[in-house]
Amino acid sequence: MKIAKVQFVPWDKIYDFSCGELSLEIGDRVIVNTELGTEIGEIIDIKEVEKKEDSVDKGKRSIKPILRRATVDDLEKIPTPKEKTEALKYCKKMKERLDLSMKFIDAHFSFDGARVTFVFIADGRVDFRELVKDLTRHFGKSIRLQQIGIRDEAKMMGDFGHCGRNLCCKGHLKELASITSELSDLQQCSHRGSDRISGICGRLMCCLAYEQAGYEELSKKLPPMDSVVTVEGKRGKVVGHHVLKQTVDVLFPGENKERGTVIEVDLNKR
Repeated sequence: MKIAKVQFVPWDKIYDFSCGELSLEIGDRVIVNTELGTEIGEIIDIKEVEKKEDSVDKGKRSIKPILRRATVDDLEKIPTPKEKTEALKYCKKMKERLDLSMKFIDAHFSFDGARVTFVFIADGRVDFRELVKDLTRHFGKSIRLQQIGIRDEAKMMGDFGHCGRNLCCKGHLKELASITSELSDLQQCSHRGSDRISGICGRLMCCLAYEQAGYEELSKKLPPMDSVVTVEGKRGKVVGHHVLKQTVDVLFPGENKERGTVIEVDLNKR
């Protein structure tokens, strides 16, 4: 059974749909039924799975089938950038009138024409009930306001990273993984400061996860911190790791209560 990963908008998550008997390829635009109505999305990946895996998803609901490939007429129904800009312009105007602390970044019209979703960023919770009422009257459609994170904004808008390349989240990264401070500690780069290991979104860079497995494998080859090792007949305690160099800092105790000496040792050559 073929399962297609379908994306509707860059700021939302990716959903699984069954290809059924349809012959589809990555990049195809398709029509599907969702819990919120009929939508048009793009296939970003297709995978083969056993039929039993297709029967139930994580929420114990059947994976919905793709209805059909989108036609030229379907694509012509998609609102133009100008229409989306005008919708956002009005939404921002009403937001300012109500003095709401929100930053609107996108508007999405559902394919069936029944709903408009406005996407925003805000610090904390916002009471936007009056705004929804006004937007409902103005557009004559069901209105959804969806709050996203600052990482999602960077993924949608795009920019250049410290490496000089386009942001990974705008390119090949389809789903954003959780990046924790443990990854910077593992790769021994937390001392560089948050500015140097954070992306334009202000969060830790996604690329910290790329070499996680390599660092974990190299770390296993080094003796644990505070363990006792023998180097050239002298016993000392491991007080530091240099993962990439595969060396450790060893503290050798001094004589007559003198302060000890720390020496970087390549344990593979001792």
